[in-house]
Order: sequence, then structure tokens, then C-alpha cells
Amino acid sequence: MLSLIILVKAADATSTQVQKLEYVSIHWDGRDNTHIILPNGVVKCLGPQLTVISKPSRTDERAFYMNIAINSLAKEGYEFVGIRDNDVIMKRIATP
Repeated sequence: MLSLIILVKAADATSTQVQKLEYVSIHWDGRDNTHIILPNGVVKCLGPQLTVISKPSRTDERAFYMNIAINSLAKEGYEFVGIRDNDVIMKRIATP
């Protein structure tokens, strides 16, 4: 009986909860055509929002506007995963 109790406690200690993650990608295609692809497949064009923000002179356009997009998603709980060519990938824990 004692060994059964020890096995049950050991099983409880090793059980883990799996976190579900969701990912977004930001695709750079110029200030007017940059867009975000959301986890549900919806595509949001950032052009209208980015065109009203003035880029400081002597600042790289891609770096400046992608930084704004990354920080806006970070405010929604996303964190940086990686970058490849013209795409930034971000993730967050999915809400149930």
C-alpha cells in the first residue's frame, strides 16, 4: 500500500501542463504594404497606421517602422522569436 501511495505522488510531481502558443508574423513590404498575419489567419495591413508616423531623417525606413510594429505587438503580450529576410516572428501564450 505504501508503494502505491509513493507512485501516485511521484506521478503527480512529474505531470506537466503544456502551454499553447500562438504566433504572428510581421512582413515588411515597404511602409505602405507592411502587414501582420495573426494566429487566426487574419491579415492586417499596417500601411494606414505607419504612413501617419514621421520617420526621423537619416533613419533606416525598414528598421524604424518594423520597430514600431514589434513594439505594438509586445504591448499585446507577444515576444520576439526570430527574424528571416523580411519577416519577424513573435509568440505569446494562447488565451483559452
